Amino acid sequence: MAAEIHSRPQNSRPVLLNKIEGHSDGVNAAVLIPKEDGVITVSEDRTIRVWLKRDSGQYWPSIYHTVSSPCSCVSYHHESRRIFIGQDNGAVVEFLISEDFNKMNHVKTYPAHQNRVSDLIFSLESQWVISTGHDKSISWMSTHSGSMLGRHSFGSWASCLQYDKDTQHAFVGDSSGQITLLKLDEQTCSVITTLKGHEGKTAYTAPFHALLDSKTNHSGVYIYDSQSFSLCVSEKVQALRYLPLTHQLVSCSSDGGITVWNMETSREEAPQWLDSDSCQKCGQPFFWNIKQMWDTKTLGLRQHHCRKCGKAICGKCSSKRSTYPIMGFEFQVRMCDDCYDTIKEEDRTPLATFHEGKHSIAHMDMDPSRGLMVTCGSDRVVKIWDMTQVVGSSVAAGFSPR
Repeated sequence: MAAEIHSRPQNSRPVLLNKIEGHSDGVNAAVLIPKEDGVITVSEDRTIRVWLKRDSGQYWPSIYHTVSSPCSCVSYHHESRRIFIGQDNGAVVEFLISEDFNKMNHVKTYPAHQNRVSDLIFSLESQWVISTGHDKSISWMSTHSGSMLGRHSFGSWASCLQYDKDTQHAFVGDSSGQITLLKLDEQTCSVITTLKGHEGKTAYTAPFHALLDSKTNHSGVYIYDSQSFSLCVSEKVQALRYLPLTHQLVSCSSDGGITVWNMETSREEAPQWLDSDSCQKCGQPFFWNIKQMWDTKTLGLRQHHCRKCGKAICGKCSSKRSTYPIMGFEFQVRMCDDCYDTIKEEDRTPLATFHEGKHSIAHMDMDPSRGLMVTCGSDRVVKIWDMTQVVGSSVAAGFSPR
């Protein structure tokens, strides 16, 4: 079922502690059980499993429960041991896990959506279960009565959710790349604002600090707080966790990349790309500018953009490449020649570290107090990592003994 990896931290990288295998389909979510040697997984194979570490060092399922529809997401509240499962058929199912983690009893089924549940959160303070779905809506339901309290619809299917229990504000990302901030009340809600700037489906939101875009050809982490800027990564971002104590942001992508971003440094917002019919450096026409091409008897050029100033430029005026971490560009990007000359060597100092998870990551959860991270994905494998060497934690790695 699971293999124990006997490796030791070195070279400041994540260390693989365990691999859990045994699912017959993709694992959509995995969460670490606080203060326990355990992991909860939900899968497309319709199973909910609670894995506990045995004396052999391997993980075995102490709970193996099958439901009627594929499981798409999970919210687990450890103090009350209540677990909420979102399903492909639109329902949210609540269970109560026993103290020894060997039994799970059904509590309620909530008719939350008409289509797949994309994300959900349980709020103990308000006794609400809040969820988003592919039916283009957010719903919030009372866990006391099991009844629907309210619903709000969007123009595109809602893909992710974060909720602030103190102010009852919900951040909802949708498939058009827009993020909506809502104030939820007992039976109504009000739209506070919308955040734009994503070019594709928003796959995940993290409260107060980070909201990320997951369009495959333009992936990045967008930060919305007192300063707005983006962090560019190489592939579709699937999961994110902000660590306030160390001022770091951990992101995981579908290509298996694990990135740790330094958020303590002041950042600069990447400029909006400017529109022009000719190069804003040399004045040569772009290929659609027929009039200038005819007047000057020249061939039109392809348009590019400088990532530092945002100007529309031709290839000849942007022949150089550079990293620029303060704007989130940890990999080399196109720069116009003028901007390239202004970048000093110290400006290229990396503000992120990149690591390889060696599987396609669909979901990630972290326990910063123990320096642990769990990842899962479409390869049906769950991996448990020691992150203490890369997230600045002084806490010793590993689970506390049962």
